[in-house]
Amino acid sequence: MCSHIVRSPLLWHLTLLFPITIYYFSPYLIIMSAWQHIINGSFIVFSLMFLLGIFFGRLWCAFLCPTGAMGECFASFQDKKPKQGWRNYLKYGIWLIWISGIIVCHLLGKGDYTIQPFFMTEHGISISDIYGYVIYYGIVILFLIPALLHGKRANCHYICWMAPFMIFGYKLGRVLHLPQLKIKTDKEKCLSCKKCEKVCPMSLKITELLKEGEIKSAECILCGECVSTCKSGVLKYRMNKGKM
Repeated sequence: MCSHIVRSPLLWHLTLLFPITIYYFSPYLIIMSAWQHIINGSFIVFSLMFLLGIFFGRLWCAFLCPTGAMGECFASFQDKKPKQGWRNYLKYGIWLIWISGIIVCHLLGKGDYTIQPFFMTEHGISISDIYGYVIYYGIVILFLIPALLHGKRANCHYICWMAPFMIFGYKLGRVLHLPQLKIKTDKEKCLSCKKCEKVCPMSLKITELLKEGEIKSAECILCGECVSTCKSGVLKYRMNKGKM
């Protein structure tokens, strides 16, 4: 099955639905709810990302993340490849500061804990009035700027506060030797045509990464675009035991 056939329409739908789902990915609402000892929708979603990440890595980024979907849509305006290097570690610093804030709010907050998945939404819908749309389009612009400046899925590479949940989950799965979805490689079959690199939404240098026997980069979202494009059978999905 060609992953592009599934992913492309799915990503467009996720982008269109973002006004409805945006609060379930909010880094702000989880802090607000933590202060009130509320387990809100974003808390549940981020926890689910971590748990699924143990077995499926960043597959969520490829098929279910609306911000990632926007990042790929923005590629029609700017399709250059983001620079790899120290910038990729910015998201870990952002995540650490943010998580620390959430923990502090839980410790200092008052009241009994309650579970409210639809906290601050209107019957489960995030944006339900004109003021909400002002905030929404402001956030869209904030996502658009890095994409225009640095290239395809720049937000995913540099500032995404959600990616570390899946990355750390995947690393935990490796330590525990749990079954994990991976892209295994056979470097002997590689023709160095670099077609896989042209379709990779994360702009990875796959022809270099495949030499290790599997794609180990934390930036790989397991979308399968490279697998579908490679006609030499170099790249294949495999569910196998993790290794240290």
